[in-house]
Amino acid sequence: MHPFVSQNGNLLALDTVRLSPGQAGLLSGWGLFTTVRLYQGQPFAFERHWQRFQRDAARTHLPFDFSQGKVLADLLELARVNRAADAVARLYFIYNKFGFWQSNELAPVVDVLMYTADLPTHSEAAHLSIQPQGRHAASPLAGTKVTSWLQNVWSLEHARKRGYDEVILLNERDEVAECTAANIFVVKNGQIATPPLSSGCLAGVTRDILIELARDLSPPVAEQILQQDDLMQADEVFITSTTRHVQPVAQIEDRRLAHAPGAMTLRLAQAFSEYVQQYFARRVARSAS
Repeated sequence: MHPFVSQNGNLLALDTVRLSPGQAGLLSGWGLFTTVRLYQGQPFAFERHWQRFQRDAARTHLPFDFSQGKVLADLLELARVNRAADAVARLYFIYNKFGFWQSNELAPVVDVLMYTADLPTHSEAAHLSIQPQGRHAASPLAGTKVTSWLQNVWSLEHARKRGYDEVILLNERDEVAECTAANIFVVKNGQIATPPLSSGCLAGVTRDILIELARDLSPPVAEQILQQDDLMQADEVFITSTTRHVQPVAQIEDRRLAHAPGAMTLRLAQAFSEYVQQYFARRVARSAS
């Protein structure tokens, strides 16, 4: 983590930030977060992250009357002082004014915390384990990016102890949902598929962009129910996230995939890279006009 943090719009040295035991949302996990990729200090697809914040705030009943422009300006300033060029940023909205276990300190109803860090490294191709009952698709909070993240970090730690990079989470119907911090795609006979949101998976920003890109590239991505057999019989598998973009999968449990990356994975990875370049080119053009 970089040396400065933004707390409710104030830049503070990391070792001076105070998080109170009276911040009810911090201790109970009633909050939202996202991870934003920074390129030369500029956030990628910030508007998509913001739209998801708005959707998830409505679903979780988290008060959300923030200005997108103000939060973006605070993020840009944080990236500047931290010299966070090619990096990642975490944004948190923590709901504090509820329940019995809260303090009488003067504090906002919702705290806004932001910090930046170096871009994490990932292996060239991922090795995945499988965990049943990792997602509860019937939960009213399924698919929301909340700070109650124990299920994810516990599952990931267990997978890493077994020698895997990530873990595929199955829902209560034994359907494929997602990984702990990535969406998953399979390719079979040239057709691309990913679990639908009804599986309990997160509507990842990278996932959404790839689905849009594939409509133009052909074939389109089918959002359909996937079983373990679909993973084991796939020609290619890849996972997507803010820090990975498009990462091929080389192994799922004992099955090793012959093509990692495969032709379709490479094609979509290239299309995504071009999208990123075009995104910033459009921003530069708008700023100049």
